[in-house]
Amino acid sequence: MKSKNIRILWATCFVALACATVDAAQAARSGEAVPGELLLKLRSTTALAPLLQKYPITLVSRFGARPIYRVALFGTADPKGTLAALQTELEVLIAEPNLVQRPPEAAKNNVWAIGTETAYVAQWAWAALRLPEVGRIATGAGVRVAVLDTGVDATHPALVGHLDPGYDFVDGDADPSEQGTRLDAAFGHGTHVAGIIARIAPAARIIPMRVLDPQGGGDTWAIGEALLRAVDPDGNPATDDGAHVINLSLGSTGRTRWMDALAHLAQCGVAAADDPVTDQSDAGYNADRERCSRSAGAVIVAAAGNDGSNSLRIYPAAEGAYGLVSVAAGRADGRLAGFSNSGNWIDLAAPGDALTSAVPGGGYGTWSGTSMAAPVVSATAALVRQIAPTLPTEEVKRCVVRTGGVVKDGQMRALDPLNALRAALGNATCR
Repeated sequence: MKSKNIRILWATCFVALACATVDAAQAARSGEAVPGELLLKLRSTTALAPLLQKYPITLVSRFGARPIYRVALFGTADPKGTLAALQTELEVLIAEPNLVQRPPEAAKNNVWAIGTETAYVAQWAWAALRLPEVGRIATGAGVRVAVLDTGVDATHPALVGHLDPGYDFVDGDADPSEQGTRLDAAFGHGTHVAGIIARIAPAARIIPMRVLDPQGGGDTWAIGEALLRAVDPDGNPATDDGAHVINLSLGSTGRTRWMDALAHLAQCGVAAADDPVTDQSDAGYNADRERCSRSAGAVIVAAAGNDGSNSLRIYPAAEGAYGLVSVAAGRADGRLAGFSNSGNWIDLAAPGDALTSAVPGGGYGTWSGTSMAAPVVSATAALVRQIAPTLPTEEVKRCVVRTGGVVKDGQMRALDPLNALRAALGNATCR
């Protein structure tokens, strides 16, 4: 029997729908908080004990040696008042509620249509990306891509031989297999995303991290755990086993600096002691510093959302963070898909309309969404990483984004993997 943890709906849909919490009976809407949970980033590990004595909170879990914590309120404590008070503490860099959010394809009930293996192998997206030419330059060999999603069907023919060991952060075990049935809103999402990466970067290794349940429900803390485990799976910063690219086909309308801080750690961005998000002055970050001294960090690719809006912003795609690529969805005619969000906060568009890929059970399905466009870009980043393994994450982003064309309606750049690879081969900075 799978355990039921508190689940915050982070997922692939970004729209407010009802979701299950601890006892599967309480519903919450996007933008609301998981009852009684707060996420903290402190200046130092020594700051925690005084806060636990001063406020009606108890420690639930922490991120290794880092001063990053999940706490729970107890008694009849006022959540808003406690949060506001914590935010005034000098030793508290970030204090936020555990927000409830949800996924794009699932929230709009946009389940896959039946597809075929023939369509998977030969579809419009591969021709638009000039995949045969791309494959003669790079295949993703030596590169690892973490997929934080609903898990995968590890027995699917399209994925066999492409997967590295992953983890299930929903149920807390080492089996990140998809759970549920087609009646569930997000079932198959992670398998579909992984299948796209396997087709574009066939020699890359995919690390499946299950952070979403079949309805698209996820836990912000678990997503953070998955981010940091992805870049250092064995917990030893001296070994080279982490992801070079992380795919996030998920998001929310609420910006969270707490997730910004974790993404910054994964990307090996520049730390600043006076910046609450990037501060790493505590000794608890020593392992991160050691890892980043040996690694260029992970490129993070995030879906921009399926609201068809030119004003709504989806996070983490809209963070504008170092080394993070935000992705809209394009159609076969070169225009943006009608469902895709747009705006100058999005870096580029990639094929995301009617893409055929793997689905659980060994079959194939055709699905549309920015969640499908994001893995196209993640796979491209993996190809660039193969050619330029030491390139900093921001430079990989430049190779992927700035060498693209422009979609026909002129709103943003269109992904051009071939130009990105040529730029990486010829220019160390891809400027």
